[in-house]
Amino acid sequence: MSRSQRIVFGFLSIGVLIMCVLVVQAALDLGRTWQTPLGPELGLPTATPYDPFPTLLPTWTAFAPVTPLPPGHPPTGTPSPTFTPTPAALCGGPPVMTILSIGTDSRSDSYLYGLGDVIRLVRVDFTAPNVMIMSFPRDLYVEIPDIAEHYDITHGKLNQAYLYGNPGFGYYDGPGAGPGLLARTMSLNFGVHPDQYIAVNMRTFTKIVDAVGGIDVTLPHTIDGRAADQPNRDDLVFKAGRHHLNGKQALQLARLRPDGVFERAKAQNHVLCGLRDKLVSPSVVADIPDIIAAFQGSVQTDLSPAQISQLSCLGTHLDGKDIIFLNWPEEMFKGTRVNDPILGRTFVWDVDFDLIRDYVQAFTRGQWPASPQPASTASPSSGSPSFCE
Repeated sequence: MSRSQRIVFGFLSIGVLIMCVLVVQAALDLGRTWQTPLGPELGLPTATPYDPFPTLLPTWTAFAPVTPLPPGHPPTGTPSPTFTPTPAALCGGPPVMTILSIGTDSRSDSYLYGLGDVIRLVRVDFTAPNVMIMSFPRDLYVEIPDIAEHYDITHGKLNQAYLYGNPGFGYYDGPGAGPGLLARTMSLNFGVHPDQYIAVNMRTFTKIVDAVGGIDVTLPHTIDGRAADQPNRDDLVFKAGRHHLNGKQALQLARLRPDGVFERAKAQNHVLCGLRDKLVSPSVVADIPDIIAAFQGSVQTDLSPAQISQLSCLGTHLDGKDIIFLNWPEEMFKGTRVNDPILGRTFVWDVDFDLIRDYVQAFTRGQWPASPQPASTASPSSGSPSFCE
């Protein structure tokens, strides 16, 4: 090889080496981005770990040597211990992920203000697999931590904790903004300990439903949200039967409560089931990465792209009976009023918080107080879980 050829080869080698370094660096950056939460993390204290599949350790016993048995003779003695293997988690996910899901009443694109009017705790089991969803009434009157230095606020409605935690008022400077303060409030009062959170405002919700082409819901009975002076508001009436809803209609149905907050929660369950059915449909599932990218700045969440991918993958493994909703026994809740320093005399629920904690503990274990039944046949006050049909 001539001197000039060696020089050219040397430059080419250096160029290839630089390209390799750049490619490796880009791959590492992509891996970090893939695992990076899309928003500030909750930062909750570490909970006592719960293992739904404890490892059974055998007790070994020493045996004296025995004379071999003749061929065909049945075996005797103590059988060797047997084990049931722990099911593998699907889609590369953890065994269990618990997500605090929040629907805020804000109509803007930002998350500076807005009450947490829809509050759900979602237990995603990647081994069973199934998804369990527990709702929390927004009018529970709770102790709110970490903001007492602002206007002496120590208590409020549960949905106010989310409002006070977001940056609009500047009341809270801890981890996780509004979802972080709401998570701390739920942990303090009910023993709730979510791993992740996601909050969606009304404008983003309507856009998501429209982005997937609308949703289909089947209502077991008519929901009429008209007031006495609104006889012509047909948009507030959803008759029993099957409906195809666009984003505005789905939001309208989810917000109506002519029969109270517990019946509204059941209507919201139908909306969630319809959205789930569309997200796992063959016509939409391939577009989920683009949908996620389109709404990345419009959703408040600490999920990473990797975790969103795991959840999307798990959705394709679930059928309707794998998505279970906890319906509270309505007799647990009695309406009353309290004098709140911010709201004045306001409506709240009088309920035994220790009983709510019992439900939360059962939920954390993946257990329920009764056998699930279809959402359309669940008794309104039975407290029986229901599932997507």
